[in-house]
Amino acid sequence: MSESLGLLGIPLAILAGTLRGSAPFLFVSLGECITEKSGKINLGLEGTLLLGAMTAYGVSFLSQGAVGTFWAPWLGVVAAGLAGMVLGAIHGWLSQQPRVNDVATGIAMIIFGSGLAFFLGKPFIQPQAPQLFTFEWGAWSSSPQLQSALKVSPLFLIGVAIAPLLHWFFRATRWGLTVRAVGDSPQAALAMGISIFKVRMASIMAGSFLAGIGGACLSLYYPGVWTERISSGQGLMAVALVIFARWNPIQCLWASMLFGGAQALGPAFQSVGIDSYYYAFNAAPYILTLLIMVITCSPKQTLAGSPGALGKEN
Repeated sequence: MSESLGLLGIPLAILAGTLRGSAPFLFVSLGECITEKSGKINLGLEGTLLLGAMTAYGVSFLSQGAVGTFWAPWLGVVAAGLAGMVLGAIHGWLSQQPRVNDVATGIAMIIFGSGLAFFLGKPFIQPQAPQLFTFEWGAWSSSPQLQSALKVSPLFLIGVAIAPLLHWFFRATRWGLTVRAVGDSPQAALAMGISIFKVRMASIMAGSFLAGIGGACLSLYYPGVWTERISSGQGLMAVALVIFARWNPIQCLWASMLFGGAQALGPAFQSVGIDSYYYAFNAAPYILTLLIMVITCSPKQTLAGSPGALGKEN
């Protein structure tokens, strides 16, 4: 954004940052919502996000000669989701073993996923991979700033569509009600003949698939590169986001946009020449995460919408 717009450039830059930066939050939070609805917690999504970003970027770069620069990024998106599913399968199996703690397993998966991404992604730090196309919703305007602000990724629109579909899935389909039954009362679900292990495994893998696509949003759209610090803790922040959204997929959409907007504050003020508190504004998403955890979490009461078996031992 240019300084020529003056202070008007700030909301415009925040809008641009929200549309660009909320997609990873959206996919990871929707994925974690699926996982937690089944009664499990996946703190390892930070590692999944990084592995997804690296996989998407690497596959896009390596496949551009075979499928072209348009399809290569989409192949990368699918590969990122599949990479996430692999980590999800590992986490799903480990976390359901006797006397195994979800939190400890999640931390182990962060280390494993990020370490694997860093090791395999070293050759892709310098090369430029084909990026996803964008919808130019600002083409009608003669303002370059507005045109830039209204560039929308197709992945963001896909995430927006998935949110109400997931809401409907959990409320109106047999499979969705089965996931909720397992998450609320595993013993009752077991008495109905439902396999707790299979339902939770499928939920964790599906959630990790979406988290992997969240990584693809980072490396193939915004910021559109592969570096080892590309996620900036967004996978862990998404766990707090799900709690803030009360395990409601539609509310995950609005919460993701809030987090995306908070993330855009620093660059927005910097774009109009306000550099004094750049690092303070950059800390906004982390401060927001801490505030949410402090305000909404209490050991004395159960949060509305929380699955009954969430966080309990196997």
